[in-house]
Amino acid sequence: MIIFFDFIQKFSKHLFSIYGVLFFSFIYLPLLTIIFLSFNSNPINMMVWDGFTFDWYKSIFGYSTKLDEDAIYLESTEQLLSSVKNSLIVASSTTIISTTIGTMTAIGLARYRFKFISFYRALIFLPMIIPDIVLGIGLLIFFITIGINLSLFSIIIGHCTFLSSYVFIIVSARLAGMNKTLEEASFDLGANRFTTFRKITLPLISPGVIGGGLLAFIISLDDLVITYFIAGVNSTTLPVFIHGILRRGIKPEINAIATLMIVISLLIAALGLYFRSKQTK
Repeated sequence: MIIFFDFIQKFSKHLFSIYGVLFFSFIYLPLLTIIFLSFNSNPINMMVWDGFTFDWYKSIFGYSTKLDEDAIYLESTEQLLSSVKNSLIVASSTTIISTTIGTMTAIGLARYRFKFISFYRALIFLPMIIPDIVLGIGLLIFFITIGINLSLFSIIIGHCTFLSSYVFIIVSARLAGMNKTLEEASFDLGANRFTTFRKITLPLISPGVIGGGLLAFIISLDDLVITYFIAGVNSTTLPVFIHGILRRGIKPEINAIATLMIVISLLIAALGLYFRSKQTK
């Protein structure tokens, strides 16, 4: 019997190891494939390796390449750069607004008690639970009903509706681990609420605020479903632009654009992990 249990224990360890390898392979192999194929010079069949090249990266920024003009699939570099500009405007604006709203809400719910506070917390979590397509359709109907034209402004409002919840969760976790006696000591020494917030509370929760802001930025930059419903004619973001190109077929330059987005997302995620690691110190 003991030998049998030892065998089961060893087998379960190997089983979990195999499961972990398969799980991470399922997630990351498609991303690695995209990065690998972005350097393939074959303009017809991306799955057939035809040599290493940077031409797809050059073409998306409008630089001349060694490839034939017939092999360049991107219709307009200006449209691509315009969509990148729109994405950065939306992501930056959304990050500032949602970080401010999420932080203020987290502090208010952590420091004050009022009626229906549990119900209010549930309302904050609701935008994260609702499927993106439902939230996108709801926002579209709302904007049309009250007469707001679909533009970058409508995209920013739509992103703030659910990204504020993400910031709220991260900042709330930081507040839960903060020592309240520091604020009380500040009050005892004669500091008012604003001074206490500026010199005590904000520095202590700043890793959470920055981490939540970075998370909001990267989610806003990559969002497609909600943005697709509430974007106007001249407010196409990069994910919507890529989706439009993919509807006409998978093209080699898409791999280069996707690779750049992966690299940017990883850099932002690394910054977020760095600031999160400072919370435990």
